[in-house]
Amino acid sequence: MNSDKAHHTAVEDAKRLLGSLAQTEKNLGVMTTYRVGGNAALYVEAQSKEELSQVAVAHQTSGLPVLVVGKGSNLLVAQAGFPGIAVSLGGDFVVSEIDTERAVVRAGGPVALPALARRCASAGLTGFEWAVGVPGSVGGAVRMNAGGHGSDMEASIVEASIFDLATSSTQLWDKRQLRFGYRRSAIGATQIVLEATLQLAPDQDGDAPGMLGDIVQWRRDNQPGGQNAGSVFVNPETETAGELLDRLGFKGFRVGSAQISEKHANFVQADPGGSSDDVDEVIRTVAARVFEEANIELRTEIRRVGFVTEP
Repeated sequence: MNSDKAHHTAVEDAKRLLGSLAQTEKNLGVMTTYRVGGNAALYVEAQSKEELSQVAVAHQTSGLPVLVVGKGSNLLVAQAGFPGIAVSLGGDFVVSEIDTERAVVRAGGPVALPALARRCASAGLTGFEWAVGVPGSVGGAVRMNAGGHGSDMEASIVEASIFDLATSSTQLWDKRQLRFGYRRSAIGATQIVLEATLQLAPDQDGDAPGMLGDIVQWRRDNQPGGQNAGSVFVNPETETAGELLDRLGFKGFRVGSAQISEKHANFVQADPGGSSDDVDEVIRTVAARVFEEANIELRTEIRRVGFVTEP
């Protein structure tokens, strides 16, 4: 059986197992902050643990790869799309609880970070203000150890509930098991964060709301708007990636419908109606030239899906 026929058979098997849960040829590009990119062969928004378990069975039976999609603020999907099952969380998972007496917060994987940051500040808690400027989800933030303004998820997380689509099992991981690093964790491609528990602190001085405003204003002043996914490259040891790329003259570098921002050199912006392949070409070309010119190997913060080559 050739590869195209085998893939078609696998997709049909998964569709049969998923039934009405599955959407075919769902465009993933519009689900990302780049707003460009291709389709998923199948897409499911799981509303409950039972539906998520169905996705797991379809993945295990068909052999199709899975892609966990949050708010899409750290994702670039190739124009060719994703040949497997893309899955996101909704329904039962969009929950958050704040215990002000213990300063403990429980939030579902799909909960939006800016909304949660504002809720925490309004409840008189501090330690999560940095998240107001990150347009991602709790689950995505745990997976990549998102952060900014001197803090990150590792600083406040206590534990996370992780469902593995490859084994249909749920485990509770503490901070040690999550093995956080700079913009990374131990969470794998088939694993999805159902819920995270955070330990914050009482906002004794009432500074949290003001800090939220300062962070929002700083981002407006220092980072570009438009279609982008925030910082593209992880900071190297000697200087920030933005400083490095600016020093090497990459601001404004363009390939087709994508270019390095004139405002911040570590942002790649996509034109409306553009191509994710152009974005990828900018990333790969810049990384190659930085290695040639500065002998620095850049690593991407964003997740690149469906591309054959690495940057």
